Amino acid sequence: MAATYNVDAPVLDTYHAVVSAFSDFLTVAIHTILYERDIYPRTSFLAARKFNCPVRQSRHPKVCKWIQDAVAAVEVEMFKCTLSNTSLVIHAPPPSSAPLERFLFSTADFPSIPSSEVLTPFTNHPPPATDLPEQFRATIIRLSTLTSALAPLPPDCSFTLVTELRDGADAHPPLGPDTPWVPAEPGLQKQKQQTEDGLQSASVRGEDRGGVKTSPIRKLESGAFVMEMWVEEGKGKFEG
Repeated sequence: MAATYNVDAPVLDTYHAVVSAFSDFLTVAIHTILYERDIYPRTSFLAARKFNCPVRQSRHPKVCKWIQDAVAAVEVEMFKCTLSNTSLVIHAPPPSSAPLERFLFSTADFPSIPSSEVLTPFTNHPPPATDLPEQFRATIIRLSTLTSALAPLPPDCSFTLVTELRDGADAHPPLGPDTPWVPAEPGLQKQKQQTEDGLQSASVRGEDRGGVKTSPIRKLESGAFVMEMWVEEGKGKFEG
């Protein structure tokens, strides 16, 4: 059974269609961030069009393969309905490797359904006459404008894709020798703290979460597709 998602006119009538739309946008957003933040030489990007607006796409095969594989790995976890957000984190060059910028894609408001029903049409989220491509276009334009105005990054920065489980999600982190995931740095994790009774734990924000400056990008809403995006600039960017 094929999903109903279509790049040009998505019908968000199943969870599969919602996740496919998110994956499509995440791919474009990652290419855009890498270009605007000069992670790679701008001459290594080609001009393209997506969501009826001009975008930049890396033309380096290994970069494209990394992005494709990373988004596919996120998509696998999204179908489990356990992810709260995904973030592209830009790190300073060694030896610091401190998180400098965090571009967050919050999907905490996506519906949570059994994995066996990802292709089942929604009954409580009727598909709208979607303007999602227009919202994607506006978000990419806003992302390009905002990121190009941020303070420059040092040369030789690296980046990674980080996912975070929903609070109370009945799932274990997808870690192990047969998965592409590794634990994030402690400062980027929601650390748990035991309460006095020892029976319940509370989330404690890691020191590199939240940043010292947060800039909203956009909130997108179209039927079951509800996503918020923003960028956090870490303290390592302003030190020294």
